[in-house]
Amino acid sequence: MSRLLMLLLLSLLAPLAAAQSLKIATLAPDGSAWMRELRAAAAEVKQGTEGRVEVKFYPGGVMGNDAVVMRKMRLGQLQGGVLTSSELSLVYPDAQAYSLPFLFSSWDEVARARAVADPMLARGFEERGLRMLGVSGVGFAYLMGDKPLRTRADAAGIKLWVPANDTVAIRTFQAAGVSPIPLPIGDVFTSLQTGMVDTVANTPSGAVALQWHGKIRHMADLPLTFVVGYLVLDDKAWKKLSPADQAVVARAFDAAGRRMDATVQRDNEGALAAMKKQGMSVNALDPAEAARWRAAGEQVISRMSASGEISPALLAAIRQAVAAPKAN
Repeated sequence: MSRLLMLLLLSLLAPLAAAQSLKIATLAPDGSAWMRELRAAAAEVKQGTEGRVEVKFYPGGVMGNDAVVMRKMRLGQLQGGVLTSSELSLVYPDAQAYSLPFLFSSWDEVARARAVADPMLARGFEERGLRMLGVSGVGFAYLMGDKPLRTRADAAGIKLWVPANDTVAIRTFQAAGVSPIPLPIGDVFTSLQTGMVDTVANTPSGAVALQWHGKIRHMADLPLTFVVGYLVLDDKAWKKLSPADQAVVARAFDAAGRRMDATVQRDNEGALAAMKKQGMSVNALDPAEAARWRAAGEQVISRMSASGEISPALLAAIRQAVAAPKAN
């Protein structure tokens, strides 16, 4: 009898032992819109796989910055991460395609480009041992600071922060004659308080979420770049899932990414409206100055394409999609 009971218990526990745990790290804080959607997708995965796949998140940067998360993925301590294009570009240079300077001027242009480029990027990630479960827009980054930036003279001498590992932003600002100050994002709030930095490039919702808006009084009305976040999974972890469970995971996180795109656009519009109510002014650049910034961006893109840092085929596909007539 005892042997039969043991066999019965083992048969009941076998499905639990076979369950796959996907540990995914992100800088997104718990309670944010990102985390709400990610957790909703995780719940859908657990239900759709009948508990065979469980997704556990480590939000708020508790696992370290993007570079640390990538290292932990290689070591098998994590199976995935929500990562920036700048860090992922070290593994797959085309990851930074959406964030090239002045490539887009509207959310509609981004949507048309993504319909073509998302599948191309997914294949590129797969070739490098990563499974792209989703990519979601964070929004357009703008120059924001303590003074208006309308002319070239206004930009002279600004103390501009850029993310420490964002080589594309650094090159763009240098091409425009500005010497940026690369810092980890966690140091920016204090740097704004002390005056070490007086200008930032960020999305409106990002500036509010990070509480930078109290030190920002002006925004230049020229979208610099489109910021995205990628949800990627180590391919070894992906291949441990059955084809049926892979389909559930892919469907859940793709849907979460689409919901996030809509949410993030509303959040940025709301954040900008809130900052305006608090006295922030939005200033149009002089036409010559706007043209100068765009020329600096085009110079950077051309050099990256010529050197192979960005795929000419991917860049051409994006530009063709952006130039296509808007669908009725």
